[in-house]
Amino acid sequence: MKDQLIIFDTTLRDGEQSPGASMTRDEKVRIARALERLKVNIIEAGFPAASVGDFEAVQAVANIIKDSTVCGLARALDKDIDRAGEALKGAAQSRIHTFIATSPIHMQMKLNMTPEQVIEHAVRAVKRARQYTDDVEFSPEDAGRSEEDFLCRILEAVIDAGATTLNIPDTVGYSIPQQFGATIANLIQRIPNSDKAIFSVHCHNDLGLAVANSLSAVMNGARQVECTINGLGERAGNASLEEVVMAVKTRQDVFDCQTRIDTREILTCSKLVSSITGFPVQPNKAIVGANAFAHESGIHQDGILKNRETYEIMRAEDVGWSANRMVLGKHSGRNAFKSRIVELGFEFGSEAELNEAFARFKQLADKKHEIFDEDLQMLISEASFEAEDEHIKLIALKACSETGETPCSTVTLRVDNAEVTGNAEGGGVVDATFKAIESVIQSNATLELYSVNNVTTGTDSQGEVTVRLEKAGRIVNGLGADTDIVTASAKAYINALNKLHSPEQRRHPQKSDV
Repeated sequence: MKDQLIIFDTTLRDGEQSPGASMTRDEKVRIARALERLKVNIIEAGFPAASVGDFEAVQAVANIIKDSTVCGLARALDKDIDRAGEALKGAAQSRIHTFIATSPIHMQMKLNMTPEQVIEHAVRAVKRARQYTDDVEFSPEDAGRSEEDFLCRILEAVIDAGATTLNIPDTVGYSIPQQFGATIANLIQRIPNSDKAIFSVHCHNDLGLAVANSLSAVMNGARQVECTINGLGERAGNASLEEVVMAVKTRQDVFDCQTRIDTREILTCSKLVSSITGFPVQPNKAIVGANAFAHESGIHQDGILKNRETYEIMRAEDVGWSANRMVLGKHSGRNAFKSRIVELGFEFGSEAELNEAFARFKQLADKKHEIFDEDLQMLISEASFEAEDEHIKLIALKACSETGETPCSTVTLRVDNAEVTGNAEGGGVVDATFKAIESVIQSNATLELYSVNNVTTGTDSQGEVTVRLEKAGRIVNGLGADTDIVTASAKAYINALNKLHSPEQRRHPQKSDV
């Protein structure tokens, strides 16, 4: 039998550190459930010491996930490790992931520690983490720029202290595949007790090499890869889970290991993460992009018609794309709607939630002739966002645009229990609508991003709008969808304002980590 390659997903922790990608506790739980269905081995749910909100999110994920190990990140500090241990107390299977920097520049400029002090902190952290769980992971931050001799010393010491997984992070995306793979092979060979731990890698994509570096490490003995859905993460992101998994699955002639991932859940997970974070997936993105299995060239089309394998190395159905689908419309019944929603990976907490979602579906079906899976996913996502906090609710909107005249907009909002109306002019109807909302709310937030994507094809497609607002250093995303793009824009802006009104979710005590 082939070795198992452990898939460690850090979408909820490192992925969330992308500017504007912060998630609420409920959003983290939804993604964690999707990751569990995907059958990832480890879910890194967050950084419990970062804030009360992050602690509660990790705790909520730990209490609900049963089939995957839930992990919490902690610096090599007693207070961080204790906080992680407390957050993970209810987990069926838990892991504490502790780290400290090991590169000369980090030890000298950031930590102001000697190499001996760093080893001492690392050993103490691992021993303390073992008081909470037998599953302890250690990462030498910025290992990609660390001295190999020092890595051997500190990794040997933490294995003796009880670390069961050693994660080698290319924190700044500096490594090159051949060099990084050789480093992993050297560490495994040189460390006397390396057989007592699993070697892992965590690669960043600053040079576009995160997946290549990860796969090179696997070919040289690593048996855990840390990655994220859609490659989400700080700066240029992390290794993309879907690319790593499908590379290993597709090239079993090269890799002497395999994953337990249910690849049919990849696309659903990708769309969920995209809708929650507001980070759209580029059309030519491998595996999950809209064009990943599309063929326009006549030569390619001819080859595909004769034999799919002429131009496709994977089956679209294997990653969640479906050639066959149930057509839903205004005449579809409640049971058909519920069945399709469940097939897409969503669960209703109560009969009331089902009824509310079905009512929304009927409203949408009156506007669109045919409802696609993407419409259903957006409908559920939008409903969950609105349910979080409806301090502000859109009641009515009237927008006017006429050649030669200044666009104007009138919005009626319910703010708490009072209805208020605002009017404004702008450079366009969307601009006028946002100004009309601001004339009532006066949030003084800065608009950082306004993005529009069509959910499906056709002129009756829903428009998916993402709005990113910043206020006092806090960044939030708002999501809205409607067949009318101005209404979708208003919904997205109001959704973002509601998030600004809710308690702040987190503050990272240390942004630079593994």
